[in-house]
Amino acid sequence: MIKILSWNIRQGGGSRLLQIVKAIEAQAPAVLALSEFRNNQSGIQLRTALLKHDYRYQVVTAAKSNDNSVLIASRYPFNSSVFPKADDEFPHNVVMAEFSAFYVLAVYLPHKKKHKLFDFLIEQVKAHTKPCIIVGDYNTGKNYIDQKGNSFWYTDDLEALEKTGMVDAFRHLHGDMSDYSWYSHQGNGFRYDHSYVEEALLPLVQSCYYLHQYREAKVSDHSPMMLEIG
Repeated sequence: MIKILSWNIRQGGGSRLLQIVKAIEAQAPAVLALSEFRNNQSGIQLRTALLKHDYRYQVVTAAKSNDNSVLIASRYPFNSSVFPKADDEFPHNVVMAEFSAFYVLAVYLPHKKKHKLFDFLIEQVKAHTKPCIIVGDYNTGKNYIDQKGNSFWYTDDLEALEKTGMVDAFRHLHGDMSDYSWYSHQGNGFRYDHSYVEEALLPLVQSCYYLHQYREAKVSDHSPMMLEIG
C-alpha cells in the first residue's frame, strides 16, 4: 500500500510548522505533496524536519520566498521535474516526481485568476506513457457538487482533464457524497483539494479521504487529503 498525502499548509506553515510535521509523522505517507509551500526560513525548517523523518527525496521550484508554490517529498527515490514555462504568471505551481510505475504531479492552482495550468496538465497526461496522479489544491471543483453554489471557475477545465482519462478518485469511491476541504468565514464549504488518477491505476485505488481533524484543530485551513493505492 502506497499512501500519498496532499495538503495546503497555508502560507508556508509559519508558527504551525511543528504541528504540521507531527501530523505528517502520524499519518506516515510514502509520498507527500504540500501546496502553499514557501522558500523561506520556515520552508528550510520544514524540509530539514522531513529529512529527519526519512523523506530524503524532495523537489521544489525556485519560487520567491513570498510566493506560494509546491513541494513533493518522498521516502522512495524519484526523478524530478519543474516547469518554468508552464505558465507565464505561475510557473512554480506545478512539480512532478517520476516513479517506476507512475508520475505524481503536485499542484497549487491560483484562485479565480487566469492561468494556463490546466492546459499544461492536459498536455502532460497526453505526453507520458506512464499513468499520472495529480494531487493538490486545485482551487476549483464542480459547481453544485463540490459546493452548494456555482462560484467555481475552471469547472469546464476539470471536465476537459477528465476527458484525457483522469478520474477524481474521491468521487470514484464516494459518488456524490458532500465533503468539503475548506470553509469560508461564513461557514460555506468548498472541495478545493483533489486527487485525480489516470484510469489505468483505478483498480489499485484502495481509498481516498480527508483528514478533517487537522483543519478543525487549525493546523491549517485546509483538510489534508489521503490517497491510498496498492
